[in-house]
Amino acid sequence: MMVHSILMGLIPPGAKVPTSRALSNALGLSRNTVSLALQVLVDKGFLIASPRSGLIVNGDILLGQVDRSAPSEPMTSGLKWSERFKSHLIHQRNIIKPANWQDYAYPFVYGQFDASLVPLKDWRACSHQALFVPAVKKWAQNHIDRDSEALVEQIQHRLLPARGIMARRDEILVTAGSQMACYLLANVLVDKQTVVGIEDPGYPDARNNFLLRSDHVKALPIDVDGLTASRAMGQCAYVFVTPSHQCPTTVTMPLSRRQEILELAKKRDVVLFEDDHESELNFSGRPLPALKSLDTDGRVIYLGSLSKTLVHGLRIGYIVAPAELIRELRALRRLIMRHEPTNNSHTASLFIAQGHHDAFMRKLNVTYKERREILTSAFSKYLPQFEIAPSLGGSGAWIKGPESFNSQSLAELCAARGVLIEPGDIFFNKSSNKNQAYFRLGYSAIHGSLIDAGVREIQQAYKDIKIHS
Repeated sequence: MMVHSILMGLIPPGAKVPTSRALSNALGLSRNTVSLALQVLVDKGFLIASPRSGLIVNGDILLGQVDRSAPSEPMTSGLKWSERFKSHLIHQRNIIKPANWQDYAYPFVYGQFDASLVPLKDWRACSHQALFVPAVKKWAQNHIDRDSEALVEQIQHRLLPARGIMARRDEILVTAGSQMACYLLANVLVDKQTVVGIEDPGYPDARNNFLLRSDHVKALPIDVDGLTASRAMGQCAYVFVTPSHQCPTTVTMPLSRRQEILELAKKRDVVLFEDDHESELNFSGRPLPALKSLDTDGRVIYLGSLSKTLVHGLRIGYIVAPAELIRELRALRRLIMRHEPTNNSHTASLFIAQGHHDAFMRKLNVTYKERREILTSAFSKYLPQFEIAPSLGGSGAWIKGPESFNSQSLAELCAARGVLIEPGDIFFNKSSNKNQAYFRLGYSAIHGSLIDAGVREIQQAYKDIKIHS
């Protein structure tokens, strides 16, 4: 078995082999028998003795061997799994981002981070504090279905008041990002007959979550001010909306439109799911109040996130809703993951409480404003025929190309030049030639000094399209 495991790569070269005593105890064999077997492996060259490390796998033993790390043929089975599936989620239209986006010279990828901006020193200090014994006693226990009290306190007293929202602790639930929030809401509130509205273009992950439950997901029109108070919206039981920075156009819904939306929702008994997308990233320094803060009869369910601004891989979000609904959402979350990773939650609570989060948001707003200005200037210089949607903040730009332009073709040519952009067709309810004209550029992951050169590369790729068209 040792020989087989070494040749198959299951035990990697250089791996330390357990001692003869440990193996004899584990296998229930005489230690002399195990020692003799190990000596045979040494004699045959599979193991070598290493000073102070005992026996390790000899890396040279695989030289000249056929690669056996993967079976030559897939395992056969009489089971027809596709016929057993109750859903086929792999066929949903999803945003796709290359895992190696950091290898691109000009990563205009949305939803990623610039490591040079992240306050690692402050986060490291908070992580260290979270490892003190009193802190460990708080977060290391099994919380069953409870959230980190320290994080909920910061959400309640620091994050929500900044958005004009007052909430009790039993009205707050921590989630693994806004996607999980959508999943929980869809499974608790939506069935096959429920009519759910979502902006078009809109957030694909939310749309897919609602499509998983409902056969009646309605595409709702938007304009230069975001979601419109349309007749179609009034026909919905629930509506998903991103008023702070509409996804993906980044436009900010003005106060007058917010009031129209709320009035129609109240009149037609519509419940609103407000994803307060990147609300902290506001270049004016004076973000508009959240829809939830204007809500007078409890029909706005609020979705917030730390992942969009702090570190995207952190996966910390939260829902604010009536306590009765939160109890039901909490019961469903318990079936999935009980509660969020409390070590990260405790560290995040310290990061917020000590003012690091506020300082980081100020830094991001200054930096992103500069990058947005450079991007706008570069397009004016190199690609004036492209239209950039106006924005008061956020970390990305929504761009429309000339008539009959295809952003997918542009993305492919840009990738060959080391430029990563995101075609916009995925954000629309239905794919069409008209929707192919849009694409999104993120500037959270690319240094400001590279933006001008990156847009110049996009210009060259666009010229290549025109030559071959």
